[in-house]
Amino acid sequence: MEENTPSAPEITTTRVAMIAAIGRNRELGKNNELLWHINEDMQFFKDTTIDHYVIMGRKSFDSIPKKYKPLPNRVNVIISRNPDFMYEECYTCASIEEGIELAVENGEPMAFIIGGGEIYRQAIEKNLVDEMFLTHVDASFADADTFFPAYDHLQWEKELIRTIPADSQNEFPCEIWHYRKK
Repeated sequence: MEENTPSAPEITTTRVAMIAAIGRNRELGKNNELLWHINEDMQFFKDTTIDHYVIMGRKSFDSIPKKYKPLPNRVNVIISRNPDFMYEECYTCASIEEGIELAVENGEPMAFIIGGGEIYRQAIEKNLVDEMFLTHVDASFADADTFFPAYDHLQWEKELIRTIPADSQNEFPCEIWHYRKK
């Protein structure tokens, strides 16, 4: 007689990463729009987040051009305090934690927090992030009204992914860095 030995449960962990492009002074945008046009960074964002959960605030979702809503080939999770807010083919959650839990429950290996400023701030303050993909745009924007939160650089190991020179497709030079929590 053969014994049925139960196999150990598969342990899955969801890593949580933030992805953003920021100016020299941590600028993110103005009037719910980006401050620059950098094609190579947009392509990096798409390639990195494709087939993953993307968690964003409602204002960030509103800023996405209609032709890209919801972001294709990703599970879009919108954080909203309005319990009645809904958008076709998207999940709506009341908090970042609820959005992350949705990704965990569905076995997502990597969930990306993609904005905006308030969502990034909460994620840093609540220590919800394992990694960050930050594009450092080599320019300052005095008229910015939204900023990436300050973070303790000593808590992160960082690795340069790519340098992007300014050219006809990339308005400003920048560097894309991958940060991992120590």
